[in-house]
Amino acid sequence: MKLWQRAAGALKDKTSIWSANLSRKTSYRNPDLEAAIIKATSHDECNVDYRNAQRVFAWIRASPISLKPLVWALSNRMEKTESWVVAIKGLMLMHGVFCCKTAAVQRIGRLPFDLSQFTDGHSSPERSRGFDAFVRAYFAYLDQKSSLFYEKKNKKTEKNHNQEDGSTLKQELIKLEKLQTSLDTLLQIKPESSNMKVDLILEAMDCVIIEIFDVYRSICDTIAKVLMGIQSSGKIEAEMAVKALRKATTQGDELVEFFEFCRDFGVFNAMEVPKVTQVTEEDIEDLERIMNGVSENKEVDKSKVVPVMEEDAKECDKERLRTIVTDKWEVFDEDFIANYVNQSKATNHNRYNPFEDYEQENHLPIVPIPVHVPDLITF
Repeated sequence: MKLWQRAAGALKDKTSIWSANLSRKTSYRNPDLEAAIIKATSHDECNVDYRNAQRVFAWIRASPISLKPLVWALSNRMEKTESWVVAIKGLMLMHGVFCCKTAAVQRIGRLPFDLSQFTDGHSSPERSRGFDAFVRAYFAYLDQKSSLFYEKKNKKTEKNHNQEDGSTLKQELIKLEKLQTSLDTLLQIKPESSNMKVDLILEAMDCVIIEIFDVYRSICDTIAKVLMGIQSSGKIEAEMAVKALRKATTQGDELVEFFEFCRDFGVFNAMEVPKVTQVTEEDIEDLERIMNGVSENKEVDKSKVVPVMEEDAKECDKERLRTIVTDKWEVFDEDFIANYVNQSKATNHNRYNPFEDYEQENHLPIVPIPVHVPDLITF
């Protein structure tokens, strides 16, 4: 960024802060919160103000009343900006707000601003094309995530009102389909131009990698639940399950390519990722035969069965994973699945997250932490 552009950006930020401080406090405006948002989304591409970002998150966690001023201030700034720096910082801030996981955030619905046609107004089209695409893709995912939050909130309210059990297999399959769609959208967020290797893009990609781990974990958990109840399902659910497994196979290949790209680009949170174990075509075909009732009493070729743990299933402790070879598929120990879900949540919580509190003021250090990401079949 040229010197005059930095000076112009700093002047715009100071003017916006001065205007915010002069405004009256109402139900839709909070001068202190507005000033913190402006500082957290400054025009300076060399610095990310995490201190003021944490102030914004603290306001949201402390009181749902702060949501309206936040939405108003951030929307106003995002709609006016023509700077890819401000746009990406604003999206990262919104991403962090979603990570607060408060009830108020789940009521936002679609994002109150639109960056689907964003174009940077301070650089030539050749230079800004990659940044524009990055902003649009990041916005598309967060808009989708916000909509899913709102939909989930409404379904939960409706379920409590009707006092019905909503944990059916079909609902799990619908949830799985939405998660896989979310993962597809996430994988579109990546720097595709050689001039995008800047600190701000790397910080944003760290957030994207963390989100991919979280969505992928949810996909694995949901597939486990689906496989445990698939044999008692109807034909429609069986077809949906097979489709989901084929989709999981495709996404496994895409994940491998995405992580390799991120490692080569220098994204810190992608430096240590586990190997993604694919769902084999043979496994899917076996499931299709079972769903179609063609399995009959076919003898299982034990040489093709790969146990998850090298122990005898009969002597395996109940608290550990157990694979039982039958003529109907692989049956997973429910106790292990429950333990795995809890361990995955704990691991995901301990993973480095750029939205959590930190001690340094100017730059957030990224520390790659080994993460166990389970494969899609052998949990």
